[in-house]
Amino acid sequence: MTPESCKYTEDHEWIYIEGNTATIGISQYAIDELGEIVYVELPKEASQVYQKDEFGTVESVKTVSSLYSPVSGKIVEINENLESNPELVNESPYSDGWMIKIELTDTDEISDLMTHEEYSHYLETL
Repeated sequence: MTPESCKYTEDHEWIYIEGNTATIGISQYAIDELGEIVYVELPKEASQVYQKDEFGTVESVKTVSSLYSPVSGKIVEINENLESNPELVNESPYSDGWMIKIELTDTDEISDLMTHEEYSHYLETL
């Protein structure tokens, strides 16, 4: 997966959709703003999440930030490596630093997300 193959939210989460499964993490922009990630709190597998609801937090040397789900669905996997290696988010946000995988319940929500190009333009307005 590459940043160009992902969709994005205004809260700087990325989502990569493969079939009915969505992998979610935070964008490089978010990482640049947060600084070094020192702790990641994620929900339990099998939890239900809804679009735009908080599903966890990331703690950096600067602040604690909430994570918001780009889509609704059931959490089918969490990245357990982040528990002992939160720096993976900084080192590899679009591969090893992913956070959760969701089984989609409403594919129509995908249309609410920005393409990489739209997200790049959005960042220019910040």
